[in-house]
Amino acid sequence: MRKREKFLMSSLVLSFALLGTQYVPLDYRLLGTALLFFVTYAVSAWALFEELNGIEWITVVPFSALYASAVSVFYFLLPENLLSKIIVLVLFGIGMYAIYLTSNIYAVAKFRTIQLLRAAHTVGFLITLLITFFFSNTVFSFHWPFWANGIAIACTTFPQALLSLWSVELKNHIDKSIFYQAIAVAVLAGELAIVISFLPISLWIASLSIVGGLYTALGILVSQLHGKLFRNTAWEYASVWIVILAAFFFTVQWK
Repeated sequence: MRKREKFLMSSLVLSFALLGTQYVPLDYRLLGTALLFFVTYAVSAWALFEELNGIEWITVVPFSALYASAVSVFYFLLPENLLSKIIVLVLFGIGMYAIYLTSNIYAVAKFRTIQLLRAAHTVGFLITLLITFFFSNTVFSFHWPFWANGIAIACTTFPQALLSLWSVELKNHIDKSIFYQAIAVAVLAGELAIVISFLPISLWIASLSIVGGLYTALGILVSQLHGKLFRNTAWEYASVWIVILAAFFFTVQWK
């Protein structure tokens, strides 16, 4: 079976698995999401097995599992509308297929130069932001205490930051500097979530604020690893955060 056929089959299987989680009783839905994570990991390992070698088992394969988990928990928040759920399923399948293509490029690019690597970085970065939005929206919707929000956002951010930073150089190991930078990004995201927990803003603005912070932090660090962190580049990422802060300020409903 060709790679693309395996990617397509895996995407279809996982789309039906995602649909199945919606029929799990409400009290067990988080357990269903956890099960989906491991199922996605196993299916993804099968789909990408030919190119997996060592470090990819903890950097590349979990990417698809995180995506499935993020969409699953966000899926629960959607209104009971058949059309919206079908649209999410279709988009999920497309996104999963894109992740497989991206992950395959990461795995192959370790051994030889691939022209599509830059495009893979772009797609991977966009999906990382999407995963962050889904997780953040779900976490804030639970109305947990501020410390729980911070821990949850930090824990979901760390593996994504680690993959994004590791994918720049695609080494056979994770450098300590990459590991520490991923921790720093996760801590910053967690601290931002704690601050947001005290402010009277909507779920969407809160989630976009986390996404904006991650976009700025990861964008600057990735540019630095590429050796392309210039003043204009830093300002481009910072300007996005400034715009989000402005929107943040005008939407706060002080009482």
